Amino acid sequence: MTIYLDVTGDTPRSRTSAIKLYGADAFEGMRRAGRIAAETLDSLVPLVVPGVSTGELDDFVRDAIVGAGAVPTNIGYQGYAHATCISVNHVVCHGIPGSKALISGDILNIDLTAVLDGWHGDTSRMYIVGEAPIKAKRLIDVTYECLTLGIEQAVAGNHLGDIGHAIQQHAEKHRYGVVRDFVGHGVGLVYHDQPDVHHYGRPGTGPELRPGMIFTIEPMINIGKPGVKILDDEWTAVTRDRSLSAQFEHSIGITEAGPEIFTLSPKGLHRPPYR
Repeated sequence: MTIYLDVTGDTPRSRTSAIKLYGADAFEGMRRAGRIAAETLDSLVPLVVPGVSTGELDDFVRDAIVGAGAVPTNIGYQGYAHATCISVNHVVCHGIPGSKALISGDILNIDLTAVLDGWHGDTSRMYIVGEAPIKAKRLIDVTYECLTLGIEQAVAGNHLGDIGHAIQQHAEKHRYGVVRDFVGHGVGLVYHDQPDVHHYGRPGTGPELRPGMIFTIEPMINIGKPGVKILDDEWTAVTRDRSLSAQFEHSIGITEAGPEIFTLSPKGLHRPPYR
């Protein structure tokens, strides 16, 4: 049985077995944190060019988030040392920034979280370096469409399975693989909270969506099979078949009027090409 918890001032700031239901003040906090995260991704657009290293992009993100008065959540999280995860080509998620320079044709996901007054704005977006192959562009387009279709199902009275089904159906229609190993998650005052948001599933299954729920939707879609493996660094996840992978992520809240996206791009830079 799913347990729901109305968040009050004395609600523990930790992951619980209950799904937290937030009020109006929380939604305002998420809007502010989400805007900083989205503006940071917007600012990266002119910087993702051939020759730049992922470490340089990470340095920029760290400074941008701090400069906006927020904190990069990822630094120090479970021993992680960077503000971002930057996942290039066949890296599915949790790619570690470093000295390797990007080259024309690379595609990459940049994932970041900005914390402001305790609220976590968690988001990621795809970028293309120079000119990418048609198959890579198509993967990015379909992955963004998967995110959009999932969000469309995030309405009160629906179930988490409706979100996963919409994503899975669209991806598999294009013969892409939906990664099962990683999920979206509750977010708010806690970075990774209940519920787990699977990007596959059956309609009408899973917890019911109720106003006040806040969580991420972040489908990872592979051109090939859905299988992944973790490298020896214990962070980087790659496709087992070395096929390209793409991901988009938004933090959203459930309202009576429909889903509210907290991490929407202020400049309308929703997916590449960002021109």
